[in-house]
Amino acid sequence: MTILPRLLGKSETATTPAPAGQGHAACSQDTADAVEPTSSQTVPTHVAIIMDGNGRWANARGLPRIKGHHSGVEAVRRTVKAAADLGIRYLTIYSFSSENWRRPAAEVAELMRLLKLFIRRDLADLIRNGVRVRIIGDREGLPPDITALLDEAEARTAANGGLTLTVAFNYGGREEMARAARALARKAVAGEIAPDDIDETAIASHLDTAGVPDPDLLIRTSGEQRLSNFLLWQAAYAELVFLPIYWPDFDRAALEAAIDVFRQRDRRFGGVKTDVQDRVG
Repeated sequence: MTILPRLLGKSETATTPAPAGQGHAACSQDTADAVEPTSSQTVPTHVAIIMDGNGRWANARGLPRIKGHHSGVEAVRRTVKAAADLGIRYLTIYSFSSENWRRPAAEVAELMRLLKLFIRRDLADLIRNGVRVRIIGDREGLPPDITALLDEAEARTAANGGLTLTVAFNYGGREEMARAARALARKAVAGEIAPDDIDETAIASHLDTAGVPDPDLLIRTSGEQRLSNFLLWQAAYAELVFLPIYWPDFDRAALEAAIDVFRQRDRRFGGVKTDVQDRVG
């Protein structure tokens, strides 16, 4: 995980953002100086992002935490456009975890309001640009107005054939696997499947992400280096890139820098490269 900080001109443990208005320019210049333009033929099919650092971005500027969430929404808009422009087919973003309900009630309420605004204001643009929206996570017990908006976003974009934007909302990887296990157990009890038929394919088909390829690249902003209960099953062979910038400073240059690191990784999926086999065989 040491290449990307050099690309961005930052230390690996740095999480303090640049002064307001300078974060994007600094990242873009460092990227332009250090790496070649990202080739559209070598972009990962599926990129997943843990959007971390909104509150710390705001605190570093003496702003209320919610201002960081507002700026984080702008970063989502930039990232969706950049992903589509770069030819990424699937983008999954961790918008609200099942553990986020523990945050102060006022902050949770504002996050719900921002979700509503994003869907109402951006859905027309997403439809116009061919983006398909999928929502993963547990919808049981959500406020009816939130559930209705999530259903609407999926229904109105279901026929789109461009970028698939998967929004992880009220999502937790362990709970997702538990729900899949319960569904398979009910089928086994009903005699619909035999216990011995429960394999990796069966489990994957009962996850929220069924039908979507596993992520090739998983990015986390803010400098933190953990999965935080995100796509635990699906990320088994994802390349992990930890960016030392807060989410509101994320832009196309940062996405391209992460992709360039991805391109340098040697993905063997538990095997060995053919040229290595030839030398040691």
